Formats: sequence, structure tokens, C-alpha cells
Amino acid sequence: METPVIEKRIQMARRLIAEKNLDALMVSVEENRSYLSGFTASDGQCDETAGVLFISEDSLILATDSRYELQAENQAPLFDIVIYKKGLALEFPRIFQRLAANGAASTSGGAMRIGFESVRVSAFFHQALSEKIESEKIPARLIPTQGMIESLRVVKSEDEIDAIRRALACAESAFSSSHRHFSENISEKEAAWSMEKAMRENGADSLSFPVIAAFGKNSALPHAIPGHDKIKEGGPLLLDWGAKVDGYCSDISRTIFIGEPDDFFKRVYMTVYDAQRRAIDGIRPGIGGKEVDGMARRLIDGSEFSGQFGHGLGHGVGRAVHEEPRVTPLKDVVLEPGMVFTVEPGIYIPGWGGVRIENMVVVREDGAEVLNRLEIKTY
Repeated sequence: METPVIEKRIQMARRLIAEKNLDALMVSVEENRSYLSGFTASDGQCDETAGVLFISEDSLILATDSRYELQAENQAPLFDIVIYKKGLALEFPRIFQRLAANGAASTSGGAMRIGFESVRVSAFFHQALSEKIESEKIPARLIPTQGMIESLRVVKSEDEIDAIRRALACAESAFSSSHRHFSENISEKEAAWSMEKAMRENGADSLSFPVIAAFGKNSALPHAIPGHDKIKEGGPLLLDWGAKVDGYCSDISRTIFIGEPDDFFKRVYMTVYDAQRRAIDGIRPGIGGKEVDGMARRLIDGSEFSGQFGHGLGHGVGRAVHEEPRVTPLKDVVLEPGMVFTVEPGIYIPGWGGVRIENMVVVREDGAEVLNRLEIKTY
């Protein structure tokens, strides 16, 4: 990633740190860490970390372990690299000394206020770090924060949008090369694998999330786990998948009918299709996400399938597959140009199945630009 882009993001982060009356921010969320530094190592599971950033007005520190030393040096040239051998909490006194030596000081004259991302820091690590601060008599206070760096990621630059386009094109090409096999009596697991394999072969760095392939009554589960059930004629097949390319995700859903669709499927499908179109047509800068969700929801609830659309209409997609803005009935957000999110209404009928159609859009000054190129079939 180009250094000027990282420098601009760091400047924005430093302004936020000052606005929140913090002296430094500890960045633990993987997507925020890569956004601010260029360091792309993955955390693996929830109780593991590939590293933490410490950002103050005068310091940029990336603390990591020896597995990532060379990668950190190559990918994060703006940051001083600190390698810890016995865990981050034990290394904190040395990191604090660096922060203090480089000019970080309490804005209130007391202990240095160090923000941490409460969504990512575990109770175990917080306790270990707090105990180290107390035992070493380090003049620092840990201050929980929420959504600081995420707020910088909500509006995408054109370069970010282009990366999302590439991720989406990769995902869509996988469907084009795989869907013809879905009527060959393969299992849901085999269908999901064919999509994953095609995305990898088409240039995906990784998947945005595990592929969902749900046939028949299983498609009534919005996040069904593919199983050994065979795909055969006479039912809907719901697919949800996405590729990650150059650090950015895509997310797309399509529902197809195996064999000749009956009238009931067509009614369900076209209700979802019309709901999606109504929502996309209503997107514009300044409108609330809750209102856009309501456009699709009212159409479905005014049909014979009232009450069968349970989840939110959409979510932001970028470095993470689920991020702000959330377009739901529970949380309102004013839409701005450059926001990228999904529009994915669905109808789910227990014992029969479900239909979801999902596209990705970017808010423009004159409305919504649909980023997808994969055709949506109509009946």
C-alpha cells in the first residue's frame, strides 16, 4: 500500500485521538491495524493476535512477535517495530517508555490516557495489562473506545471501491463457472467447494466468509451450513459467497431453482426482487438507512409473505465483510456518498425454503451505483 495513503489515514486517526482526549490509541482490530499501517498479517482465532499498533501524536509503534518481524518491517515502514517474546502485556513497560520518550504525555497532567478497542480486547488481556501497569507503577490509564477507526473506514475512496469491484468480479466469475454443475446431483458441500475452488483459481487472496450453499428447506436458514444433502430437481438453491482481493471483501447472494420453477417459487422470488429494486431506487445521500430498509420491508410485509423477512436489509462491506454502515430497522445512519453496502432482502419459509438476492451498491451524489455485473434472473 502506498505510504501517502497510510500517512493520510494516520493523520485522521491522530485527530480523532486528540478529539477523544486520549494520549495514545492501542489498535487491536485486524482490519483497523492493516488500514492504518499496511501490515496484513491475520490474527487467526479470537484469542490470538498478530500484533498491536500504538499511535500517539509523536509515536507509531507496531508490537508483534518474531513470526511477523520481516513482514512488519516490509509492510509497515512508518512504524517502529517492537518484537515481544513473552507476550504483549510483559512488553508494555518498554512500549510505554518509548511513547513517553517520544513526547506522549497526559493531556490532563495525570496518568497517560491510552485508548483500547473494547470490541477486540479480551477480559483476560485487559486484566493482564492492568496488573502489569499496577505492579510496575506505570503512569497510564486504559480507556475503552468503540468504533473510532471504523468511523474512518465507512466512506470509501475510489481506490478502495476499485478493490471491492475486483473482489466482486472474482466472486461473480466463480458463479459463472460453477453454477452449471449444481443440477448434477452433487451435495451442498460439493457446491460450496466448487465456488470456493473457482474463487481461488480466479485470483482470490481468501474468502470473505465460508460459502453458503443451502438447498430446499435448508435455504430457509439465512446462514445455513452446507451439508451432505443432495441438490436435485424441484427446490430452491440459495448461494451466498464472497472473495477477498487486495485486502477488500465482496458479498453476494443468488437463489436459483433446480429444474422448472413452480408458480409459488416465482411469487416468492419476484417479491424479493421487487423489494430489492425498490430499496436500491430509494438510496440517495442524506436518506436514513432505516428508511431504505423500510422500503423493502413494507413491500414484503404487504405481500402474502408478511413477516418472513427477519434480518436487516444490508451491511457495509470493505476490509471486513460486515462493517458500517448497518442498514437495518434497529439502527439509523445517514447515507453519504462513498458508502458501500449490501442490499439483500429475503423471504424464509420454514419447511419449504428461502430466497435471498444480494447486490452491493455504492452511494453516489445522484443515487446508488450497483457494483454487480452478474445478472439477476426474473420470472
